[in-house]
Amino acid sequence: WMNDWRVYSSADMVNWTDHGSPLSLASFSWADGRAWAAQTIKRNGKYYWYVCAHSKLSGAMAIGVAVGDSPTGPFKDAIGKPLADGNWDYIDPTVMLDDDGQAYMYWGNPDPYYVKLNKDMISYSGEIHKVARPAHYQEGPWFYKRAGKYYLAYASTCCPEGIGYAMSDSPTGPWTFKNYIMAPTDKSRGNHPGIMDYKGKSYLFYHTGLLPKGGSYGRSTAIEEFKYNTDGSI
Repeated sequence: WMNDWRVYSSADMVNWTDHGSPLSLASFSWADGRAWAAQTIKRNGKYYWYVCAHSKLSGAMAIGVAVGDSPTGPFKDAIGKPLADGNWDYIDPTVMLDDDGQAYMYWGNPDPYYVKLNKDMISYSGEIHKVARPAHYQEGPWFYKRAGKYYLAYASTCCPEGIGYAMSDSPTGPWTFKNYIMAPTDKSRGNHPGIMDYKGKSYLFYHTGLLPKGGSYGRSTAIEEFKYNTDGSI
């Protein structure tokens, strides 16, 4: 039962600064619970923060978007309503801006969905598409592009959940399962990857319940460095 989203920053991936909570359920007039997974992306000098929360409008989960001038905020609800609403599948948004300027948003449990975002990043065009589920897909997708290849990493094989990944030559699939990035983590019923390259190294963010008093719903954030093979596989 989370009520806030928080921001931390680091220049070396070791020492971290806590910037508090520049966004919370109170930031969205339509939300009344479950401040769950989120992702932020920069475009045109603005930072767009995509979140999921329980919607008092539909009584189900919904995806919202906030906007700010800085990664540390302040942030405000960009549209005053959910970007996508009305389905318990609508959790864990992940957004990627492709080389041609087209932005895509994926999300979903137990099936992945995607939609094409407009250039304003707060609306979308066309239909919402349900995607054929890659092997072992559960939830928590993380969508990105690297060296011309598209990746969909995700929490897999509940429960507990590990992290698997699939690859594609297209941002809309089809997705081919490649392997597990990590085995299911002890005590953590849920998981959620975040993947990035920083200062010449590649990093995986994920959940663990291994700290004292940790457990299935008492999770901490952890980071591991990893490497890519020459064919792009992890």
